[in-house]
Amino acid sequence: MNDVGEDVVAVALRQWRQVLPDADLGAIAVIGRLNRCAALLQQATDAPLGRAGVNRAEYDLLCALLRVGGELTPGRLARETFASGAAVTKRVRRLEELGLVARRVDERDRRVAHLSLTEAGRAFIMRLMPEQLEYENALLAGLPPGREDELAGRLGELLLMLEGRLGGMLG
Repeated sequence: MNDVGEDVVAVALRQWRQVLPDADLGAIAVIGRLNRCAALLQQATDAPLGRAGVNRAEYDLLCALLRVGGELTPGRLARETFASGAAVTKRVRRLEELGLVARRVDERDRRVAHLSLTEAGRAFIMRLMPEQLEYENALLAGLPPGREDELAGRLGELLLMLEGRLGGMLG
C-alpha cells in the first residue's frame, strides 16, 4: 500500500530507484502518470456516453462532424479524431446504422465519400454534449482553483513538442 499523498507512480519510482539508483527516471514520472490518468479516465467509462449508446470514439467522430461542419471525407475525420482510416470506417458504419451520420458518394470520384451529421445526429450530439461536459467537469472538480488551466497549458506544451517530434509517426 502507498503512503497518503503518494500516487502509484511515486511508489514505482521509489522501487526503481532501489533497482537502478543512477537511472534518469524523469520520463517515468511524466509518462507513467499520463498513462495512469488516461487509464483511469478510460475506466470511468464516460457514463453519459454509455447511457446514450455510443462510445468515446464514436462521440469524438460526431463532435468532429459538428464542430468542423459541412461534409468531411473519412480521411479528414481520421485526422480530426486521431484515428486510423479503418477505425473511422467501422465507426461511421455503426453511426450510419443508428441514423446519426449520412454518407454521400462524390459524383466525380465514386471512391470518395462525404460524411455529415443527419438531423437526428445533430440533435443527438447537441443533447448529449452538455451532459458529457458536466460529467467531465465533475471528474476534474477536485483540482484547486486555477490548476485546470495551468494543467491544460502544460499539457498543451507537451502535446506541441510531441507532435513536432512524433507527428508523422501517428495515425
